Amino acid sequence: MKREFLGQLISEATAMFMIIAFGDSVAAMYTLYTPSPYQQAYWGVCIAWGLAVTMAIYTTASVSGCHANPAVTLALAIYRKFSWRNVVPYWAAQVVGGFAGAALVYLLFSPVIDNYNAANHLTRAVGGAAGVFFTHTGLAITPMHAFVDEIILTAFLIFGIFAITEKFNESAPGANGGALMIGFLVALIGASMGYLEAWALNPARDFGPRLFCFFAGWGASALPSPDNYWWIPILAPLLGAVVGGGAYQVLIWPYLPARRKALLEAQQQVAGKAA
Repeated sequence: MKREFLGQLISEATAMFMIIAFGDSVAAMYTLYTPSPYQQAYWGVCIAWGLAVTMAIYTTASVSGCHANPAVTLALAIYRKFSWRNVVPYWAAQVVGGFAGAALVYLLFSPVIDNYNAANHLTRAVGGAAGVFFTHTGLAITPMHAFVDEIILTAFLIFGIFAITEKFNESAPGANGGALMIGFLVALIGASMGYLEAWALNPARDFGPRLFCFFAGWGASALPSPDNYWWIPILAPLLGAVVGGGAYQVLIWPYLPARRKALLEAQQQVAGKAA
């Protein structure tokens, strides 16, 4: 393996590690404490997740592009010419980072988790405090409804990322501001739709911590989880990436004035050389 590619994989793992370390920690603050500092201030949870994404981008984007999400990697391979042979290694690195991030959160909060479960007469085997680490359906949401939800939510995410990072989008914030806007996009999705099923949006964000919890005492409550839910936050975001990226390519990208101007100039140059 070339040193450069190894660095990219380390970068992707680091990005996911950071996102889960901060994101699952704020989930712990929301879930485990009474009174919770966030129960009446849910926007703070959303902002924390969004800022975790922003910091991951600022830290690692120069090395790997900071996909930090298998859905993003898939969308970039389909629509932005990212190398298909790098897709699976990126996915693996992202899951490893999610696993490691969950391990750090467990190291920090395990006494609080045990106290929470004891106070509420719960065990890890029945899913006590599992919401700190991975996602499940919310109020009145069935697994199949959650499947559709996650396709839609991830489609919004990919659509927004494509818009924010598009070089021909003259309204985009640019390299220095793009990371912050993507963080705000994650926060916006969480604030508006997050209670449906905890807005996974990212197969590695859910599966990495879920895999850690399987080995850390949660067992079947993590994998396969109640209602065999484990596969939904994996497959649905990947499908959402296809939908969201495709929607941007069809609805917005062909009509960007800067892109059309660049095409016209390229055609004129070709015509000039031919003449």
